[in-house]
Amino acid sequence: MIEFFKNTKLFQDAAVGLCAFFLTVFLVPLCKRLAYRLDLVDRPKSEQHKQHGRETPLLGGFAMFGGWILTLVLAFALIRFVPCFSGFLEGQADFSVGGRELLAVVVCAFFSLLLGFLDDRKPMKASIKFGGQFLIALAVVLAGGLRISLFVPSELFSIAVTVLWIMFIFNAINFFDNMDGLAVGTAAIAFAMFLCASLFNGQFFVSALCACSLGAAAGFWVFNRHPARMFMGDAGSHFLGFLLAVVSIKVSYYNPEIAGSRFAVLIPLIILAVPIFDALAVVWIRIRNGKPFYVGDNNHISHRFLHMGFSRAVSVMLVHLLALTIGLGALPILWGDGMTCALLLAQSVVFLTILSVVQCAGKQKEN
Repeated sequence: MIEFFKNTKLFQDAAVGLCAFFLTVFLVPLCKRLAYRLDLVDRPKSEQHKQHGRETPLLGGFAMFGGWILTLVLAFALIRFVPCFSGFLEGQADFSVGGRELLAVVVCAFFSLLLGFLDDRKPMKASIKFGGQFLIALAVVLAGGLRISLFVPSELFSIAVTVLWIMFIFNAINFFDNMDGLAVGTAAIAFAMFLCASLFNGQFFVSALCACSLGAAAGFWVFNRHPARMFMGDAGSHFLGFLLAVVSIKVSYYNPEIAGSRFAVLIPLIILAVPIFDALAVVWIRIRNGKPFYVGDNNHISHRFLHMGFSRAVSVMLVHLLALTIGLGALPILWGDGMTCALLLAQSVVFLTILSVVQCAGKQKEN
């Protein structure tokens, strides 16, 4: 175990994560002042599903992006100009470092932030937002080389599946941002799980990207937890959704030399099971009730806990515990045999069944 932590360059990842954390913490107050100056605030009950009690600034997404990008710039400056850091990228082929792949991720992350910011400034039509998400997803797939193959030898199939996955995660995280600290905390847990998976597979550059994203999310969570002093807005949810989609694709899950089953390709679905399940559930409820699926409401799993009598802080904590429990169950699939994978997948299904029961119980109590 000691040798494992020594070989995975865990301490570099810890340094990257802490740097992103403290930079984000530093930037949040600056973005908060700017938000009030630009009147970028979320006012109580400006929409039916919003239940917060005071005006809250909306530029949290820019604080996270700032902490994230400054950490990347600082890391590459150290690698380039400080000899003792130059060996960090030896043997790493996760990204074409300094090339178009990483540049595509950074540029598309910025445009994800910008798309959400424009929606924060003036709510845009769903078709325009989805169109923007599609263009960003297609751009990072074509320029960044991101691919989900699912063992199907078809380039067109791979591109289509990858674009759909990125767009789905965009919206799953956007939908999930419905209570103080909920989405950013869940994203931080997911980044931590992807970090562990990439470390296990020796993908040290991807693990550094996960650590950087985790640090930025954790830094903002300090201000976004209940009672929130700042919201990340659609800008932040689009930024986090994009990063989650990217790292979930870049991490390698099926390694024939280690994994005993192709079930390993399902790991991203399990790590992100709670926001994915929540998105599918609320879309189904909205369609069943004859409402547009993209219009917000109070039918999320966090609201179900609230309707059952839990406080907002406890409701968020329960969702985070569910996300952590299911996510931890996904990691042994990396090295487990077929039976182990089947049992862990069954466990995940049981937890999602519990979520379904909670959904129904919360609805009955509400009625």
